[in-house]
Amino acid sequence: MSGKGGAGDVLEDDPVGKLKVFVYEMPRKYNLNLLAKDSRCLHHMFAAEIFMHQFLLSSPVRTLDPEEADWFYTPAYTTCDLTPQGFPLPFRAPRIMRSAVHYVATTWPYWNRTDGADHFFLAPHDFGACFHYQEERAIERGILPVLRRATLVQTFGQRNHPCLQAGSITIPPYANPHKMQAHLISPATPRSIFVYFRGLFYDMGNDPEGGYYARGARAAVWENFKDNPLFDISTEHPATYYEDMQRAIFCLCPLGWAPWSPRLVESVVFGCIPVIIADDIVLPFADAIPWEEISVFVAEEDVPRLDSILASIPLDEVIRKQRLLASPAMKQAVLFHQPARPGDAFTQILNGLARKLPHPKGVFLESGEKGIDWNQGLESDLKPW
Repeated sequence: MSGKGGAGDVLEDDPVGKLKVFVYEMPRKYNLNLLAKDSRCLHHMFAAEIFMHQFLLSSPVRTLDPEEADWFYTPAYTTCDLTPQGFPLPFRAPRIMRSAVHYVATTWPYWNRTDGADHFFLAPHDFGACFHYQEERAIERGILPVLRRATLVQTFGQRNHPCLQAGSITIPPYANPHKMQAHLISPATPRSIFVYFRGLFYDMGNDPEGGYYARGARAAVWENFKDNPLFDISTEHPATYYEDMQRAIFCLCPLGWAPWSPRLVESVVFGCIPVIIADDIVLPFADAIPWEEISVFVAEEDVPRLDSILASIPLDEVIRKQRLLASPAMKQAVLFHQPARPGDAFTQILNGLARKLPHPKGVFLESGEKGIDWNQGLESDLKPW
């Protein structure tokens, strides 16, 4: 189902009874020890991999009998090994994941039956299972070879991109629901800001020449609209950021290093119409959330005309988008609640996995069919972890 038409109807689907998931018991070094060493990974935008594990342990779809499982889940926290600045280490993540898969494949018989085709993994890195925050380096690595038959549940989604393999489930990044709840203001507050954005326009540290970061789209926003009174845009991140989004009609969601960011989630939660500037983006749960009906899509090359594009949207269309955004089901679907709630992002992931069942016949390897080449991949990724 596309993002059009009655896509929103499936937001209410209940996955219980439609699939059974076996959660592998992993040595603590793959998850809990990493978390104990650095609890910052509970709060950053990659945290879905931790909360998904916690959710599944007590979910009614969990089975303790691997023989009856439809799906197998490996809890490895690849985004929990952080730099001092709090970013996942790109050379550590693939080693952690390879080691976790090797452990699963040598401890249980289930991986080897399918080479992981009935296994799913959370990969909330900038470029998914390519495990790098810079696109060139991510493409050079490609999707970790051991994961190429698995289903990847990842924040990264871009059509025709080497870091998005067919059959992946694109999810929203983690944004803390309690923190957003604490900043809610009266829904009657007038939306007096036409366009709102807070964030980088340039990344001088990683892109001193300019033009590579955000493919120049953020720079174009700043250069064209910094003096436009309808555009409330700045690099400052005020304490009233969440309140300001609730006073805005349109919130810009441009690509950065990757096409996705938590702004999309924040915009939906705060009822600010997302203006998505990221060509070929694959949006979270696009078979359930009617993005075409709640957002505005602007091509990167059209950024200089952003003011006239937004100003020409008829008022009744703006109101219709705002009404749809106000639906609790829409907000619920992009949030990872603790504890989980019906219809939230955990539910949507399970629904996505349930819709992929039954597994096609080709999932099980024939006797004699060649399995994974454990020595395939970048030399640096093959180092032991």
